[in-house]
Amino acid sequence: MVRSKKNWDEDDVRINKSRQFGSSNKARPRTKDRPDYSSAQTATIIEVDRGRVQCLIQSGGTKTIITAMKARELGKKSVVVGDLVSVVGDLSGSEGSLARVVTVLDRKNSLTRTIDDHANDERIIVANVDQMAIVIATTNPEPREGFVDRALVVAYDQGIEPIIIMTKQDLASGNSFLETYKDLEIKIFKIDKSSDLSKLQHALSNKVTVLLGHSGVGKSTLVNNLLESSEYKVSDINNESKLRATGDVNEVTGRGRHTSSSAIALSLSSSFKGENYGWIIDTPGVRSFGIAHVQPSRVISAFPEFTQAISLCPKNCSHNEEACALNDWSDFSEKDLARLASLRRVLSVK
Repeated sequence: MVRSKKNWDEDDVRINKSRQFGSSNKARPRTKDRPDYSSAQTATIIEVDRGRVQCLIQSGGTKTIITAMKARELGKKSVVVGDLVSVVGDLSGSEGSLARVVTVLDRKNSLTRTIDDHANDERIIVANVDQMAIVIATTNPEPREGFVDRALVVAYDQGIEPIIIMTKQDLASGNSFLETYKDLEIKIFKIDKSSDLSKLQHALSNKVTVLLGHSGVGKSTLVNNLLESSEYKVSDINNESKLRATGDVNEVTGRGRHTSSSAIALSLSSSFKGENYGWIIDTPGVRSFGIAHVQPSRVISAFPEFTQAISLCPKNCSHNEEACALNDWSDFSEKDLARLASLRRVLSVK
């Protein structure tokens, strides 16, 4: 006889035996005790590949690369190249060993882009960098002001020093394009496949630099040339070749083909004696670089000469409108005004 729900009693309740008190199969009781990670070591993420990451542990003069998995509570997209993390488990770095990333330490900055300019769809590319090297070509593919401007906006927003590297100098000069950025006082390096890279290496020395550029501009070729001329490489640590694959530009679309599928950090010497080597982070070629997540006020505040003037701006000022206090500030020199005009043009890409 099937009873109606209104007539149910305790005999109609099905009991889960695994949860009965005293059962040998009872579920593990909940606890407020958290795992003890006091013995965890700090490491730097140098490569992320699906569910595994490569980490560099430096202790004194010893450098060890380990493979680790991310703790489930960190989430799928919680770790990027450049992150400082806490790791536990097997830290020997021997073949087949596996450690675990349990904490991501606070980031000093991050290189983030939005997809199709949707502010709520942010993707972090790398973290904790000192410089952003915007890599463009003189031609094939043609340099694009929009891309450079967007990259500069993110760099200024995050306190990252931007530099521009223009490749393929053997095909064209690119001088007219670079003239656009002279008032922003950005370091510019013009190179081709056979260039002496000593000045560029000096600029990369003792810094973490992320390389950012469209596919086909020669970024991977540049990375390989820097590594081959370096006295100290990642391959010296883990005996693996880290040279990047190179590709050609599609003759129909004028766009490069992707040859790098993931970001990776590579170390190189400074061409000086000692341990003053730098790190370069090579990233996959980008097709879109949205900046909808960036606030213009944060960008322009990165220029100290404008700090006093913008303090008088109306609330939520875009710094590119009639009521902006920058328009009537009397203490600006001609150089300041030129830099402000360039900066406002960069901001207008939003």
